[in-house]
Amino acid sequence: MYIGIDIGTSGVKTLLIDEQQTIIGSAHAGLNVTRLHSGWSEQHPADWISATQTTLDTLAQQFPAAMAAVRGLSLSGQMHGATLLDKDHQVLRPCLLWNDTRSHLEAAALDANPLFRQMSGNIVFPGFTAPKLLWVKHHEPAIFDQVAQVLLPKDYVRLWLTGETVSDMSDASGTSWLDVAGRCWSDELLAASSMQRSQMPRLVEGTENSGALRTVLAKRWGMQQSPLVAGGAGDNAASACGMGVVQAGSAFVSLGTSGVLFAANATYLPNPGSAVHAFCHAIPDTWHQMGVILSATDALNWYAGITAIPAAALTAALGEHLSAPSGITFLPYLSGERTPHNDATIRGAFIGLEHQHTRQHLTQAVLEGVAFAIRDNLDALNAAGTNLQRLTAVGGGSKSHYWLRLIATVLNLPVDIPADGDFGGAFGAARLALIAANDADPLAVCTPPLIKQTIAPQSALAAAYEDAYQRYRAVYPLMKQLQ
Repeated sequence: MYIGIDIGTSGVKTLLIDEQQTIIGSAHAGLNVTRLHSGWSEQHPADWISATQTTLDTLAQQFPAAMAAVRGLSLSGQMHGATLLDKDHQVLRPCLLWNDTRSHLEAAALDANPLFRQMSGNIVFPGFTAPKLLWVKHHEPAIFDQVAQVLLPKDYVRLWLTGETVSDMSDASGTSWLDVAGRCWSDELLAASSMQRSQMPRLVEGTENSGALRTVLAKRWGMQQSPLVAGGAGDNAASACGMGVVQAGSAFVSLGTSGVLFAANATYLPNPGSAVHAFCHAIPDTWHQMGVILSATDALNWYAGITAIPAAALTAALGEHLSAPSGITFLPYLSGERTPHNDATIRGAFIGLEHQHTRQHLTQAVLEGVAFAIRDNLDALNAAGTNLQRLTAVGGGSKSHYWLRLIATVLNLPVDIPADGDFGGAFGAARLALIAANDADPLAVCTPPLIKQTIAPQSALAAAYEDAYQRYRAVYPLMKQLQ
C-alpha cells in the first residue's frame, strides 16, 4: 500500500492506493486562510500538521489492514509558501502563502537583477519565496534574524513525519533560489536575497527516498514497518504525475483555486519574458512549463459568496450548451495576476453592465474571464516554444461541462475528461511513493487515465469568442492606467 498526502490551500487530502494503483480510501480535512490586509494570505503551519494527522487517523480507523501494509508515503503541496523556522525548528510566524503578494516591491528589486532570470529561468514573482524573505527582512527584522531554515509547506509536514529537512526539485523551482537547469541550489541567488545554503533543505528528486516515517507515527497508524517518504512534488507537478503528463507533448488544464496550464518538456525551455514558469518536473531529467492565473475557481467562489448561491448551482443554471458571449467583460484579477502580466497590484472588474443583464449573465462572465485568462497562458506557452494539440481537464472547476466547452472554444483545443477517478496531487504523490519504494520506472507508473469524453471547440461560436477575448485583452492596459 502507498499513501499520497496533498497539502492544499483549502484542505489536506490523503489518498491510500494499492500496488495496482487502485484507490482504497481517502480522507480530507479543511484549512482556513487568513487575510489581514489587501494582498496578504497566511496560514499557520500547525494547522497543516493537525489536518494531516486527522486524515491519517481517519484512514487508520477505516482501513487498518491496508494501513498495516503501507510501504511508502509521499507529499504534494501548495508551492512558494515561506515557512520560517528557528534553530530549534520552531515556527517564527504564520506562513506567507503562494497567493500572498505583499512582497511585490521586493520581487521587482530581485527581478531587476539579471542573474535571477538567467539562473532560475523565471521572473521573480511576488508569490515566490525569495521576495517574501526580503519582505520579512525589511518589515520584521527581528524575525528575519532568527531564520535558521526556510521550508515549503509540504516540506514542513515532511519534517514532522520524518524529522528531516528535505525538499524536491519541482517545489524548490518556485523559490527563485534554484538553478533549474542544474537542479541544485544557487549560492549566487541565495546571496543576492540575503540568504545562504545552510538555511535551505537538502534536495532530492520526487521519486527518491527522503527519509523514513518516525516510528511513533508508524505505530500510531498501525503500520508494520516505518515506510519511506518519497521526495514528492509541488502540487502541479504532482497532479501531472497523477494525470500521466510526464512526457513531452502532454498537457493539462487545472481549474482549482488557481488556474494552471501545464506542459511537460523533455528539456529545459525557459522564457521568463513571457511570464511562463519553467520548472523541474518531479521525474528526474524532466522539466515542465506552466502558465498560472491566481483566481480560477477562487473567482467563481468569490462571486458565489456575494450572491449567496453555491458555485455549483450558479454554473448548473447555465445549462450544458455553450451560449454566445455574455457581453460583459470580467477581469479575474482579484489578488493580482501572474501569467502573463506579473502584476501584483492589478485588481478585478466587471465591464459593460446593462439593465438587461441577469445573474446568469454575470456567472457566465466570470467563467469567460477565467477562460480568457487561460487563453493568455496558452499564448504565453506558444511564445515559449510549446505548441499544444489537446488538454486533459482536472480540478474542481472541471466538473462544469459548460466551463470546459467554453475553454475548448476559447483555446481552440479539444479538452479530454478522464473517466471517473481521482488524478490530482494526492494520487500523483502516491504514485511517487510507489516508484520510490520499488525503484520502479516512472513512465510505467505515471500513465494517463482513461478518457470518458472529449469536448471539442464549437466552431460556430469561435469568431464571437475571439472578439470577446480581444475586448478582454484591451481592458487590462486601461485598468492599469487607473491605478
